Amino acid sequence: MGNTLPMSSPSPWVRRFAPLVPAGGAVLDLAAGGGRHTRLFLERDHSVTAVDRSLDPQALTGAECVVADLEDGSPWPLGGRRFAGIVVTNYLWRPLFPDILAALAPGGVLIYETFAHGNAVHGSPRNPDFLLKRGELLDHCRDLAVVAYEDGDIGQAVVQRICAVNGPGPYQVNP
Repeated sequence: MGNTLPMSSPSPWVRRFAPLVPAGGAVLDLAAGGGRHTRLFLERDHSVTAVDRSLDPQALTGAECVVADLEDGSPWPLGGRRFAGIVVTNYLWRPLFPDILAALAPGGVLIYETFAHGNAVHGSPRNPDFLLKRGELLDHCRDLAVVAYEDGDIGQAVVQRICAVNGPGPYQVNP
């Protein structure tokens, strides 16, 4: 098995930008996995919708759990719902970008972090279908106000990550 980003505790990237999500606003944890970011936002007093093809609702008490395979061609499972925050980590399914961006409410914050081209030196994923091309995340977020963006090797993986807001900036963030 190849290296992956740590899964037990929230991503430092997500933790850093979580305070930008409007207080009390609904948060979508897309491809939530074990729910590390769901729990982070529940602790911050947000209502959270966790979406993944396999979720344990008992482990995510307090969250709305939506079991859905996001890659099987089914319609977007959240209809026209909008969220004050959307978190996506370690997941890439390019056909979802329009749905993700449409689900971001005005003033909402997108926090996205996943593997990028060059990650093969660290293990999996190696398949280019699951690796962002240079600048790809920026391109998808071109209509948002970018707060922070990184693209590079972080030691255990090559990633792209972005924090962007659906509305005018500037935004103040503690490093």
